[in-house]
Amino acid sequence: MFRLIGPTGIAIQDTARGGGGSFYPLRMSEFVNTMVATATGAGGRDKGITTGEPAAARRRTWAEVHEEAARAAGALVAGGTAPGEAIAVLAADPAAIAPAVQAVWLAGGSATMLHQPTARTDLAEWAGDTIRVLSMIGAKLVLLGSPFDALAGVLDEHGIAYRKLDELDGEPLARPVEVDEDATALLQLTSGSTADPKAVRITHANLMSNADAMRQAAALDTSVDVMISWLPLFHDMGMVGFLTVPMLFGIELVKVTPVDFLARPTLWPDLISRYRGTITAAPNFAYAIAARRMSTVDDDDAFDLSTMRLALNGAEPIDPASVRAFTDAGARFGLRPECVMCAYGMAEATLAVAFAPVFTGLAVDVVDAEQLEAGHRAVPVPEDTPGARAFPLLGPPVPGLEIQVADERGVVLGERQVGQLRLRGEAVTPGYLTVDGPLATQDAEGWLDTGDEGYVVDGQVVVCGRRKDVIIMGGRNIYPTDIERAATAVEGVRAGNAVAVRLDAGTKRERFAVVVESRSADDEEVAAGLRKEISSRVVDAVGLRPYSVVVLKPGSLPKTPSGKLRRSAAASLVTA
Repeated sequence: MFRLIGPTGIAIQDTARGGGGSFYPLRMSEFVNTMVATATGAGGRDKGITTGEPAAARRRTWAEVHEEAARAAGALVAGGTAPGEAIAVLAADPAAIAPAVQAVWLAGGSATMLHQPTARTDLAEWAGDTIRVLSMIGAKLVLLGSPFDALAGVLDEHGIAYRKLDELDGEPLARPVEVDEDATALLQLTSGSTADPKAVRITHANLMSNADAMRQAAALDTSVDVMISWLPLFHDMGMVGFLTVPMLFGIELVKVTPVDFLARPTLWPDLISRYRGTITAAPNFAYAIAARRMSTVDDDDAFDLSTMRLALNGAEPIDPASVRAFTDAGARFGLRPECVMCAYGMAEATLAVAFAPVFTGLAVDVVDAEQLEAGHRAVPVPEDTPGARAFPLLGPPVPGLEIQVADERGVVLGERQVGQLRLRGEAVTPGYLTVDGPLATQDAEGWLDTGDEGYVVDGQVVVCGRRKDVIIMGGRNIYPTDIERAATAVEGVRAGNAVAVRLDAGTKRERFAVVVESRSADDEEVAAGLRKEISSRVVDAVGLRPYSVVVLKPGSLPKTPSGKLRRSAAASLVTA
């Protein structure tokens, strides 16, 4: 609908009225400029998004997505949407979400993907949480898409304005609404409690900087790359990495939903095979699930994973054993272990913080456990050293970002000294929106405290764990991931569903418990055996015995809307 003329003049041709149109000098953010140029150029005509798998696949070019977005943007502006307005989106189908968020940007607004209710969600509670979020971000409008358009009545009851996406079709917007680089493009809800929400404010400059940094660090090739994803679009890795980036640069994308993946995990390698996928990404737990499912497939020709060059593992602690299980299970289908890319990211940096070097596979740093826990130093030891800790190397910071390690007093630490990871750069958010108002994220020098503890070695980042989750016993810093990996190694514990819970934090009698899920939780004899074996494995791993081990049924552990385990909330499941 819009055609860019000139590489830097940013002149847009209005073709909505037919004929040659009129040219307008236009001041746009580089992000909107690039998105429009891609959609109206060769990339927009040749590349696109496929949705609807596995039931009814449908492909649209990015140019077609843009044409739909221009009509939706026209309807938004005609309906009174003002520049800078926050607009929330609640939909499940990526086919509807892609033009919806682009329409918001064309209309000069900021987009917020609302957390989605599930089959077990109390709708009254969800509505209350949603009202808090909408009030916090100052949104006056919700864009509703299937299947959540059925919730229109709930929004009506609470006086929340909405428009249905399948009815958002107006006269194509003549030209994008002008915004500057500091304007908000995305309000990314964090993974905390929905009752006490917080949104990361991502500007147009943040978004463009981080997207371009990922393009460089991942060596994206728009001519050959095919991205495959089932990640939720209300999570930063799904929204930014696997919708915004391919739409921005014109990369082929196959997009399904988390429900599709969870219903049939082998759909993931199946899509990679059929669409000749080259890039995918997921949290660690998903690779563990995929490994288990692929290992049960009898047919060696069931999948062809030989085209994969990047399988990014991020969004939660990376377990080297799970990575190796995935590459081992995929080897007979042509998967090369070098395609694994360990990464570190957070919404406060828009998405990407550090990427391991392309096509180098999993690399770990093996360190002395006692020096790490008591001396806060990562002293390298041979891999076969008893009790050693192995941490994945997460690569150097992506272009435009820098990382430093500091102690509690703010003193900058040297290589292999463990401390607070701090971040600075073009992609770092200027602040949060909270229920109590805006909250700055950077100090006077522009540094953001990530809340993570870690160190740097040979320019690569290593994350040991979240500072608030570290268990302190006998002067030692025990990282919950070490405990959780030991627990999930026990047969019968669900992959990715073990939590180390800090008890009596900050007291002389600080303790920890382990809470796991198992399909055998209702069988007391089996559960008792699990508790004993888990306790034994944990003692072997960290030299300390848990105060208690709790075995629960599947679906019992508290998780964030994006699926991350909530350690602090799990403490309520432990009987004192």
